[in-house]
Amino acid sequence: MNIKKICILGAGTLGSRVALQSAISGYFVSVYDIKQESLDFSLNTMQKILHQLKKSNDISEDQAIAALARVSFTLNPLEAVEDADLINESVTEDPELKKKVWKQFGEIAPVKTIFTTNTSYLLPSMFAKESGRPARFCAFHFHDVFYSRIVDIMPHPGTDPDLIPLLETLGRKLNQVPVLVKKENPGYIFNTMLMALIGAAGKLKTRDVAEIEDIDKSWMVNFHMPMGPFGILDSIGLETAWHVTHNMPDAASQAFAKLLKTYIDQGKLGEKTGEGFYTYPNPKYRDPRFLI
Repeated sequence: MNIKKICILGAGTLGSRVALQSAISGYFVSVYDIKQESLDFSLNTMQKILHQLKKSNDISEDQAIAALARVSFTLNPLEAVEDADLINESVTEDPELKKKVWKQFGEIAPVKTIFTTNTSYLLPSMFAKESGRPARFCAFHFHDVFYSRIVDIMPHPGTDPDLIPLLETLGRKLNQVPVLVKKENPGYIFNTMLMALIGAAGKLKTRDVAEIEDIDKSWMVNFHMPMGPFGILDSIGLETAWHVTHNMPDAASQAFAKLLKTYIDQGKLGEKTGEGFYTYPNPKYRDPRFLI
């Protein structure tokens, strides 16, 4: 199949980055959301990323202009999926919401369209049936896109095996490194390892073993990393972490979810809102004096 147009459902931080990389890679892209302010945020995010890519000489001015020209933003679902070869969904980590979205778009997307979900921790089998095309449904999960260039390909038991090589090829064309998750696993590969780290950091904080900055310092110094687990949480988004942890049954996860909720209720969602565990754009952990 020759993929030419990609439809992105959800104009948040990750959806915007996937959309922009798709456009840079030469694909036509439609970005759909239910709120105009989300579409405005998406365009602003793309412009900021392009500015940084130009500063680092990763892209020219002409390339940046051409990439943005290939992106359209819409509140109209029919317009979003018109002639789409592939949909990549990045809506909130809520299985009932995802079911509703996939039922809607399964009914209106062209017959040729491949369905993919960018869910962080849920399983594609939880809502593949609602799409009406479970055989053409697969998880296609991006990370940072520009810095962390892994894309996870995770089929559910009913996924057509022929989709796998097609998505691997697309992943490489999008300048990502595709990895195959052979069977469904919450959190794929990296997120499974990451949640072990985040969970341990959460326990240290909720059990009052250490403060956030000291937990991060310990990780950063020992592993020569630019940020610690709480800085990582800010970049992921605290609401995403909450959706994962509050669905876990163990007491430690529930305690950490409760802590995350106190930040979320104050509008502190992490880097994208300017404040989470740290304040942005100049968080303490980026200050050279932080590790002194």
